Amino acid sequence: MLNFPSWQRWLVIGLCLIGVVLALPNLFYGRVERANDARAAIAQGQPETPEMAAAMAGWPAWLPSRLVSLGLDLRGGAHVLVEVNLADAQADRLEGLWPDLRDKLRGIRDQIGTVRRLDGPKTALRIRIGEPAGLQAALQAVQDASQPVFSLTGLATRDFTARTEGDSTIVVTLSEAEITAMNERVMQRSLEIVRRRVDETGTREPTIQRQGADRILIQVPGLGSAEELLAIIGKTARLSFHAVVSRSADPKVQPGLDQFVAPSMDEQGIYYVLDRHPVVTGEQLVDSQPGFDQNNRPAVNFRFNPQGGAAFGAYTAENIGKPFAIVLDNQVISAPVIQSHIAGGSGIITGNFSPDESARLAILLRAGALPAGITVLEQRTIGPELGADSIRAGAVSSAVALAAVIAYMVASYGGFGLAACVALLMNIALIFALMTMIGATLTMPGIAGIVLTIGVAVDSNVLIFERVREELRSGKGAARSLAAGSDKAFGTIIDANVTTLIVAAILYFLGSGPVRGFAVTMGLGVFCTIFTAVYVTQLIIATWFDRRRPKTITV
Repeated sequence: MLNFPSWQRWLVIGLCLIGVVLALPNLFYGRVERANDARAAIAQGQPETPEMAAAMAGWPAWLPSRLVSLGLDLRGGAHVLVEVNLADAQADRLEGLWPDLRDKLRGIRDQIGTVRRLDGPKTALRIRIGEPAGLQAALQAVQDASQPVFSLTGLATRDFTARTEGDSTIVVTLSEAEITAMNERVMQRSLEIVRRRVDETGTREPTIQRQGADRILIQVPGLGSAEELLAIIGKTARLSFHAVVSRSADPKVQPGLDQFVAPSMDEQGIYYVLDRHPVVTGEQLVDSQPGFDQNNRPAVNFRFNPQGGAAFGAYTAENIGKPFAIVLDNQVISAPVIQSHIAGGSGIITGNFSPDESARLAILLRAGALPAGITVLEQRTIGPELGADSIRAGAVSSAVALAAVIAYMVASYGGFGLAACVALLMNIALIFALMTMIGATLTMPGIAGIVLTIGVAVDSNVLIFERVREELRSGKGAARSLAAGSDKAFGTIIDANVTTLIVAAILYFLGSGPVRGFAVTMGLGVFCTIFTAVYVTQLIIATWFDRRRPKTITV
């Protein structure tokens, strides 16, 4: 305990100072957060306002400014659990097979006659041919169009299967391997799109994670309400541009083959019959920004990638004077008449938008369309007042626990207990410093983990002090008792903390949400406890002993 080389002393002191400096901004959380927000807004091109200047003056830029992220229960915000409609994605996949299969069957029309798609359940694609004698040839052509899919077992299967039904119908269904692979792709894509949409709003530290086979949990601290979050993530935002076949006020208007009906978003009672195959889709968008049209009405400016721009330019060049429809989630936003060739792959979407709606639509289009619709299973809003109450309750409980531990340690071990309490304060500072560095989120269970750490962090010092007492009772001198007590307690300290660390790791990897928040703070507390008990407390006692050189000590 008393043998501290000079380099080791300065290393421990240096680590403690770094921890204090990194944890310091969290004592001034609101002030630092306002300064960070102001600097971020200016970095994004916003003009500096007097409020921004005052916020930045409240926390100079040369000071550390990273903060521990506050969880939903501390900061308030929106909590939403949604279910991805995987069946819709499977239906879209079958829908996408039809044009290719139709073209292949038309190539052998001399054998099979006419080719027509039949209405039916979305789980299958039914194709009827005109000549029953050519049914086997048609079946072979459809089967040849399937593609291999490699499953987790390593066995190659086809992406769809085809069978005959009656004497002139072919039924196409997705294979199990394709459904499994596609569901995984859809979930990964949905997670990515939701994350991009939430990030576009500028919110801090959202929690977006998959739950089970088809659910996504979204928690956004600081957002006003769950309804506001759903307005961002709830729309599929599937954008496409279609040729207009006709316009009607009849809600029962019947589309022709390879056509569909979409209602107008702005014109009540108006329906458009559109070509089913889009000219370009939202997947070919590379940017969208809110703006204004020539009449100073809110609109959305968009830009396509080279492939989409070429297709859009070619279509507008060949269809001057004809209307085309801009469709969002099966509703026609607008159906302007093409006045001239639109080159360059950019354009503008106009409609009956408010400025907020145009900004939200630009975010949705820029982030991309969800590959499938979503159903809201759970939503709730946690107000900032409740979060503030949780923070106050956590601070009070931590302060009470700290005061109780300090009182007990000083009463039991005198000056040695006081040294252990100084190390305990350093322990808490190091926990916050590590959470700040790794970007961990502090929640109410996390505060419980810190309170628990306060209660058990001094256990290591208690072990050391009790071993020192035993050595003193055996008649050894002060220096030998301190050294022997530390050496003999070290193994027990490591064993006790390693078992706690194992439990924290199990909670983190097998738990979720609040359980993981508790596991993070408890795990970090174990590392900080070992460091402060073995080094910080002993350094304080060694420094005191070197200066005072007492003949006897009382522990």
